[in-house]
Order: sequence, then C-alpha cells, then structure tokens
Amino acid sequence: MTTQPEGSPAGIVNDLVDDLGPDAPRARGDAQGDEHPTPFDENDAPSATELVQAAPAMVNSAPRVVLVGLPGSGKSTIGRRIASALNLPIVDSDVLIEQGEAKACGEVYSELGEDAFRRLEVGYVARALATGGVVSLGGGAVVTEKVRTLLQRHTVVWIDVSPEEGIRRTAEDNSRPVLEGEDREQRYRDLAAEREPYYREVATFRVRTDERPPQRVVAEILGFIEAD
Repeated sequence: MTTQPEGSPAGIVNDLVDDLGPDAPRARGDAQGDEHPTPFDENDAPSATELVQAAPAMVNSAPRVVLVGLPGSGKSTIGRRIASALNLPIVDSDVLIEQGEAKACGEVYSELGEDAFRRLEVGYVARALATGGVVSLGGGAVVTEKVRTLLQRHTVVWIDVSPEEGIRRTAEDNSRPVLEGEDREQRYRDLAAEREPYYREVATFRVRTDERPPQRVVAEILGFIEAD
C-alpha cells in the first residue's frame, strides 16, 4: 500500500480511520442512554453508500460543491436548492453527527465542549466529503486545521452574511449553544471575526446573502459551478 504524505487530505482520512477504530474511546454513551462510555464504532456514522443508496447513480468521487458559513447564513436553504437544481443529494455534516451520536448536534456540543466536539466533527466531515452531491458543513468546522486540509481539493463556496443580519436571523434560535452567553450579539460578532480568516482560506467563491432572496444566491452559485 502506498503511504500518503503526512498532513495530506488522504493521510488525514487514513489517520481518522485509525483514530475511530474499535479501541478508541467513545465520546458518549450508547443510544440507549448507557452512562458508561463504550468503544466508538466507525460505522456509527452513515457511509456514503448508505446516504445515497436510493440513488447510487448520483454518487461522485467528490462533492460537486461544499458550503461553509456562519450560523444563519442560509447554508441549509441554499444547499437544498442547489442540490435540487443539480438533481444531487444534499449531505449536512451536522445531520451526520446527529445520526451517528443519536442526539441533537447542539446537545453533543454542550456535552463535549468545543474542543472535544471539533475533534469528533472531523470524522463526520471526512465522511460527508466522501459523498457526491452538495455538502453543507457546520459553521465552525473550518476552525479545525484538519478540516481545512481536507477542503483543499474541493470547490468551496463561502455563504457570507453580515453580523447584523446573522444576529437577526438567529435571534430566536435556541438550538445553537455556540451562540449562548450574556450578550448573544457580541458572541456572534466575535465568532464572525474569529472565523472569517478561515472562511477566506478555504473558499474558492464567496457570495453574500444579506437582503437577497435565496433564488438569486443559488443562481449566482450555479453560474460559478458551471464556469468552474
């Protein structure tokens, strides 16, 4: 077997497979609520085949496009519309986490804390990137260096939103513990400032969603994909 260079996307995936082997500690109890940690089975997260088994002809060697952006930027809505327009599946790394961990993504984040959550998240991002179609990543996935390395060979679209608009869109959303704090507005601005350099690093295309209907944003992204 050919050895992949350390730090390459393929090398990172190989390391993740080793890390998620049967002897690795599990981040949680089992789905039945066992309070005692059990070994992590890498098959807990759905495979690419399982995700799109209803339409195997749509599986590609890599996603057609990967979407990144802050909470409230519109990744989910835009991702679904792009997938529909291209007749491709939509894969959300946060949904994979919920399926694999058998609980809401925000709950996993709250239980583990950010550092442990980000380590867990890398494996699910790798699985998402092994599927064809349109992939939407959790807003903070890009802060992890391994995730940014995995994105190097993909077409990445940064769904950008101003802090003011993002704050407005997430004001009534209590499912995002990353935004919790005494001053949610300042917390959002801090996240935007922290993550912007990482979004810039991984993005091959950037589109702003402020005061723009989703169909216009989707049309702009589709135009970029077709020209790419």
